[in-house]
Amino acid sequence: MTELWLIRHGETEWNKARRVQGTLDIGLNALGRKQAERVAARFVPTRDRVHAVYSSDLARAHDTARPTAARLGLEVRLEPGLRERRYGVFEGLSFDELAQRFPEAAVAVRERHPDYELDGGESLRQFHLRVVATLGRIAAAHAGQRVLVFTHSGVLDTAYRHAQGLSLRAERKHSLHNVSINRLVVEETGWRVDGWGDVAHLDGAQHDAWEEPADAA
Repeated sequence: MTELWLIRHGETEWNKARRVQGTLDIGLNALGRKQAERVAARFVPTRDRVHAVYSSDLARAHDTARPTAARLGLEVRLEPGLRERRYGVFEGLSFDELAQRFPEAAVAVRERHPDYELDGGESLRQFHLRVVATLGRIAAAHAGQRVLVFTHSGVLDTAYRHAQGLSLRAERKHSLHNVSINRLVVEETGWRVDGWGDVAHLDGAQHDAWEEPADAA
């Protein structure tokens, strides 16, 4: 059994502007940096048993991970497989611009068509397979341990669906808050959700940037 605690990155200016980030390397804004410090303060080295810290290699995730890793005396292990979904020509556009310039693709993404391949990007199914394989590999390398994984909303969404046995096209009803702590247990018999959407550590230092699609940030 491995515990994976998935933590979404802190807020960016593009979250606030409802702009598709995908794999573009957008940094945290002032609130995002404050949120990263709040996550770090949540962990007490003498109390919380954490064996490793992994992060997407994109700055918004890596910079969220740094304060927590430093507090726990661990290094951040960068893993490109934890990046957000690659959105190709969508990246950099606002959601309104996306709908105007690529209406057919926008519908396919909004309705979560699993095999629709974006120009220069990944299909939802390709992204799902990448995320599940990456998290599975991390879990296998840390059997019996607790691992923190700093990543993106799309990765959280994929992990939740896989653990709950939800279709890729199912309506999203689970939260994907910035710097939320989302706990998974990975066992040989499968994955299960052990807690989701914990933001108690924020104490109001939160801006809810809801995204459509959910995995664009």
